[in-house]
Amino acid sequence: MTAATPELLTAGVLALAALLACARLLHGHLRRDRTQPAPRWKLPLLLMAQPLLAALLFFGLFPPARPLDAGVMTVYTVGANPTAADAGTLRIALPEAPAGTGAEPAPDLATALRRHPGVRGLRIVGSGLDVRDVDAARGLLLRFHPAARPAGIVDVQAPTTVAPGNAFRVRGRIGGIEAGTLELLDPAVRVIARTTAPADGSFALQGVARSVGTFSFQLRLRDAKGQIRDSLPLPLQVIAPAAPRLLVLAGAPDPELKYLRRWALDAGVGLHTRVSVGAGLVLGDAPVALDDASLRRFDAVLLDTRSLHALGDAELRALTRATRDGLGLLLRLDAPLSPVVRARLRGWGYAVDAGTRNAPVQLANTALQSAGEPALPSLGRTVVAVQAGDALPLLRDVQALPLAWWRPLGRGRVGLVALTDSYRLPLAGHAAVHARLWSELLAGIARSTTAATPAPPAGPIWVGQRAVLCSVDGNATVIAPDGNRAPLAIDPSSGARSCAAFWPRIPGWHQLQARDTQTAFAVLPAATGLAWQAQRRFDATAALAAQSPTVQATRATAVQRGAPWPWLAAWLALAALAWWLERRRSTPQAR
Repeated sequence: MTAATPELLTAGVLALAALLACARLLHGHLRRDRTQPAPRWKLPLLLMAQPLLAALLFFGLFPPARPLDAGVMTVYTVGANPTAADAGTLRIALPEAPAGTGAEPAPDLATALRRHPGVRGLRIVGSGLDVRDVDAARGLLLRFHPAARPAGIVDVQAPTTVAPGNAFRVRGRIGGIEAGTLELLDPAVRVIARTTAPADGSFALQGVARSVGTFSFQLRLRDAKGQIRDSLPLPLQVIAPAAPRLLVLAGAPDPELKYLRRWALDAGVGLHTRVSVGAGLVLGDAPVALDDASLRRFDAVLLDTRSLHALGDAELRALTRATRDGLGLLLRLDAPLSPVVRARLRGWGYAVDAGTRNAPVQLANTALQSAGEPALPSLGRTVVAVQAGDALPLLRDVQALPLAWWRPLGRGRVGLVALTDSYRLPLAGHAAVHARLWSELLAGIARSTTAATPAPPAGPIWVGQRAVLCSVDGNATVIAPDGNRAPLAIDPSSGARSCAAFWPRIPGWHQLQARDTQTAFAVLPAATGLAWQAQRRFDATAALAAQSPTVQATRATAVQRGAPWPWLAAWLALAALAWWLERRRSTPQAR
């Protein structure tokens, strides 16, 4: 059976129907009441209308095909204007396109290109291609005619995981709204931060994660009249990291050590101290030997210049071996350096010249302060000159001068800190700043204990959109919030990245199960963040258009049926007219 059979059968049925209608009209004319005169033109008009009605109905069911330029395809996307098509081009409507375009529907761009293999160029109309269609458009000549993007939050940068008690920052940009006000709401829908976006639309907000678990914060945009114009959920997973194990070696008790102990207790750091008080006496926890076995129990060692000078040669060698194996070392430069200490630092890759002078310094990380808090106090620093080609700053002051450094040593890190009295911060009411300061210093040098886990999808994903999950194995599955499991098939073209695609069905927190580990990631509802989705489609399509080939598409011919509605409208109008003429009675002539 050929493709033309339905058309021939329909034409035959309609022709037969037209003949029967004409026969009915003639039969009725012969048997009519002769006493009732009728206009002579009525019967011929009705007889001519029957084949015309059949023809119009046929063309309404099977619109005439017209030759097209198969080298260019107009693709309707979200927000497309149906009248924006080039005359004589193939027209394809993706599932997100508005209704009434009259274009050929296609489930995706790749399917449309397979249906029309001669296409060499694309004309994208609307807000742009979805993630699903970006790869199919690569390498084609592409022209982008964007639609007006909705006003709202068009870009957001926020962490997906954070440790309890830590601050997190939300940055982004708004578009299409002047004098917008951004609000950050906690899971209890209370405003915890508010800011007004400047002329360029950029904004930054800060919140604090209080407890362990998965939460949904909210970002809300108000216009100049206070009306809510956009709202976006911000999923955040608060994970308690494994407590780092810290060994503190001090040459003498001092206030700094006292407040370091308090910080370690509050932060949950596994702390072990060994403080020398002279004459061979040692205070602190149970004695621990500085050998290979003992140092493997710790993630970092904090020591001062006196304790480094007092180390024996065997202890120094064990400490160096442990550092090369991944241990972190942080040395407080709290006193002038003896020749022995300088020599030992040279063995760790540092050339340090520290005098006896102490200078005032102001910390640069005042962004950690909350609104209304007093200014940070001036602290003291040992004036040092640090030379190490691969050393990087770990902490800076307000003049961007380094206060702390670190450099790699094997698989571990060796850090130096020149601050001598950070304990003044909690004394001045800035215990939170003191805690974050030392938490960042410890995190910068401590042994890495993060195991290899599957990577969550990069960037936000919405229901019904493709998410790419990498670093997965052949047995990886995604567990939806309702408990359903979706096995993943690794794309062979991803190579060593081992990536697989996943299309979420419902919003909420999903779990990626792979290699006996679970990685959580959130899926946003499809109806949220519409302005952000439009901006992402626009950016991806504009990037494709900028990278598209400059050569013109090869011209090829194809056919595509026209719109059926003009033929059906004409058929309906003619059918109504024929019905009216047939039912109309003639006016009796006056005698």
